[in-house]
Amino acid sequence: MSIRGDLDGRLALVTGASGGIGAAIARALAEAGARLALGYGRGAQAAEELAQELGPHARAFGADLEEPDAPARLVEAIEEQLGPVEVLVANHGIAVVRGWEEVDPAAFDRTLAINLRAPFLLAQRVLPGMRARRFGRILLMSSMAALRGGVVGPDYAASKAGLHGITHYLAPRVARDGVTVNALAPGFVETAMLPGDPVELGRSVPIGRVGRPEEVADLAVAVLANAYVTNKVISLDGGSYPR
Repeated sequence: MSIRGDLDGRLALVTGASGGIGAAIARALAEAGARLALGYGRGAQAAEELAQELGPHARAFGADLEEPDAPARLVEAIEEQLGPVEVLVANHGIAVVRGWEEVDPAAFDRTLAINLRAPFLLAQRVLPGMRARRFGRILLMSSMAALRGGVVGPDYAASKAGLHGITHYLAPRVARDGVTVNALAPGFVETAMLPGDPVELGRSVPIGRVGRPEEVADLAVAVLANAYVTNKVISLDGGSYPR
């Protein structure tokens, strides 16, 4: 089955859609024929502009995913206006560069609430409908920091590593219901969240440069379109980590 055939007409929720990777994934999904719910936190203008760019089958929805009830409210608003969520790409997140000695309890809790708790709560909210319809795709956006520690901070690395645990817990429990659960772990990608100069960081990558959001989006859509890929953490890092 072609990529378009698998995703054509499906309603996809992409959180963090106002940023570089999220916007690229939304564009790639739209090209594959999906309808889009574009989730955003603070980037209302960017999300609305993206919705206008993608046309009548895209709409922006705001939510502060640090709030415990925000994931459920976001999905409810989308379902009321557009119908059931069939594809979930939990791409949102925060990345504040801090040394281990600078991370206080409030900062640690906030990072985990946004980067780890919210993706789980989104998945928890959409999974019953996906199972009932015998189709669903969940993709959690991790990071190479989950595998190597990274350079952002211990709270960030922990939050992304936690997504791997959620992936491996959920995937086998819903696989026979037609639902796949995977995670992507990008390395350095040129976005506003890149923790440093792209040229300098690119020197540490075997391929000689940082990644592009479109390269992440290409792989994301390929994973989402494939009904036989589940329970996987897939890294894309220019050859930095042989996993």
